[in-house]
Amino acid sequence: MSDQPRYQPETLAVRAGQERSQFGEHSEALYLTSSFVFKSAAQAAKRFSGEEVGNVYARFSNPTVSMFEERLAALEGAEDCVATASGMSAIMALCLAHLKQGDHIVASNSLFGATVQLFNNILSRTGISTTFVSHTDPTAWEAAIRPETKLFFLETPSNPLTEIADIRVLSEIAHAKGILVAVDNCFCTPILQSPLALGADLVVHSATKYLDGQGRVLGGAVCGPKKLTEEVFKYLRTAGPTLSAFNAWVLLKGLETLKLRVEAQAANAARLAAWLEAHPKVARVFYPGLPSHPQHDLAKAQQKSGGAIVSFEVKGGREQAWAVVDHCQLLSITANLGDTKTTITHPASTTHGRISPEARAAAGIGEGLLRIAVGLEAVEDLQADLERGLSMID
Repeated sequence: MSDQPRYQPETLAVRAGQERSQFGEHSEALYLTSSFVFKSAAQAAKRFSGEEVGNVYARFSNPTVSMFEERLAALEGAEDCVATASGMSAIMALCLAHLKQGDHIVASNSLFGATVQLFNNILSRTGISTTFVSHTDPTAWEAAIRPETKLFFLETPSNPLTEIADIRVLSEIAHAKGILVAVDNCFCTPILQSPLALGADLVVHSATKYLDGQGRVLGGAVCGPKKLTEEVFKYLRTAGPTLSAFNAWVLLKGLETLKLRVEAQAANAARLAAWLEAHPKVARVFYPGLPSHPQHDLAKAQQKSGGAIVSFEVKGGREQAWAVVDHCQLLSITANLGDTKTTITHPASTTHGRISPEARAAAGIGEGLLRIAVGLEAVEDLQADLERGLSMID
């Protein structure tokens, strides 16, 4: 579709990247093979050297995976995309492709817990250091820059407090010093937010979440200009954190309904957030679509809606928060998000349970905090399910 005009997201989600075989299949084909056969020794040599474009070995080339990469790149407005086995492997691939021993990262102190672990406990072993700063204070990011700083890394909205980082401002600060900016766009997806258009260099996805949308498979991706993604591809080709063909095929099907799902889930979340904010047993609600959110105006300018993640603090601590969770009969008690089924989790003991209490405190993650990833159920049913647990709080 590269020779066609720029289509709308809903069209790209069902049409971009599709390549039909000689059989003319209408649905994308699933290529379950570990390797590919060549017509001659000469062709094999050309394929391995890169002189001839074509599939070689499924660790780094597969037609189904390529279709997913092209479709997601089109949605993100990116020149290229490299798919990986999971969201965390996408972050690892991005970092190891563009950083070396002695390099430095400036990152938000409101990152997903596993990302914090990756930076602190794994990348640090390679001599790559990280400074964590306030997610919402651009001056803190600028002050943390060192001569060896090579990457700004952020996710916006943040997990789980839905804080909004100013992508445009942070990109301007970074680029003035020759620093790359990578944005985890998992919460918004390209339907609600376009980090590359706001100045970011690279976009990272956990395709496991909204891109699949039904909690079926793992996947990840890095999107951006070819000159940057080709370094990620080189890492993938050698290290092998590869997206499987089957998972890519499932993700292709997920992308077809991405806009419908995300917009409907965000509309449900806005209603649920307003109900929670008015509830007497709720101390505070974190949702970018609410006027009470500290970065509400920035969210309106940077996103198309508030998204589908709602976090809130119950009055009390862990005991009260767990009581709400334990009395849910409809909401799924799981840390995954982006599913059509609404999920609920207690971040301090799950997604952020492995980071230190000090780091949780710095990120504002208290014991009374709960995170809901709103699905497609009737909002009235979600409210009734939460009311069952909230009514147990004194």
